[in-house]
Formats: sequence, C-alpha cells, structure tokens
Amino acid sequence: MSKTPTLAPRVAAFGDALPAAGAFLVRGDELEVRTRGRHELVDLTGRIREFVRPLGIRDGLVHVWSLHTTCAVFVSELQEALGQDIAQLMESLAPRESAWLHNDPRHSDCDRRNADAHLRTMLLGHSVTVRLGGGELGLGEWQRVLLGEFDGPRSRTVSLQASGIA
Repeated sequence: MSKTPTLAPRVAAFGDALPAAGAFLVRGDELEVRTRGRHELVDLTGRIREFVRPLGIRDGLVHVWSLHTTCAVFVSELQEALGQDIAQLMESLAPRESAWLHNDPRHSDCDRRNADAHLRTMLLGHSVTVRLGGGELGLGEWQRVLLGEFDGPRSRTVSLQASGIA
C-alpha cells in the first residue's frame, strides 16, 4: 500500500502568504467612454478606482479590457510629450497611409479604411490586469491605465471584472 506524500505549504518568495479568510468576491461593470479625436489617450485610472474601492477587496485582481478591435487598453505614464511619442511610434509601425489589404475594397468589405487602427491596437493590447491590495490599485507612482483610441471619435465600452478576497 503506497502512502500519499504530504505536501508542504509554499510561502511566496516576496513575503508572507495571506490567509484566505473572507469571502471570495467577483464583480463586473462596464465603462462608457466617448472619444473626441481619431487618436486620443484617455485615462481610465480614476474610474477604475471608483469601481474597485467600494468592493473592499483586500487581495485580488481587476481585469480591464476593451470590447473593440480599434482601441487599446494599456499601462503607461500619461504625459503630453510621451503621448506624442506614442503617436509617432504607432505611425512609424502602422502608418495610416499604406497599402493595407483591409483598406482595399477588392480584399475587404470594411468601409472605414482603418487597418492602421486595428494593427496599432494589436501592438498595444486589448487588456490589462492590475493587482488589488487593501481596496487599492497596485500601480506604480506614474502608472496609469489608459485607453488608446486609434479610430475615433467613437463611443467605446471598456469591461471591468474585479475578483478577490473581501
């Protein structure tokens, strides 16, 4: 008869493990964002904080994702010159005026001619996950959760889901 091995509990290398006492909570919501220009950076950080604070999650995660293929969600500093640098980088990687097949009526049924917006969004990503601790977002001093609009002006929906121990 073989014995089942006893597994020793693991403690995270970065600190003490938190006890899982408390209710496991999962909540979702959506943010509506109206952009004003074709290219725009919108700071979502404050609205995400407003969503997570009342939940009282001591230890968990909030997942933020765009429900669109032409606007990105990412973490960066929000500073005017850096915003211009991001726009310049995106134009160099996915120029608006290029022979994109998506923009060619012989190859695509899209009438918006927005291949560059799809490609820019793909490069930056559609979602981020941020740690929650003590009901607060675990972001660094200069980090902000941003929506990058690449095909506006449009009405956008950003989905939020927070989960963790309350």
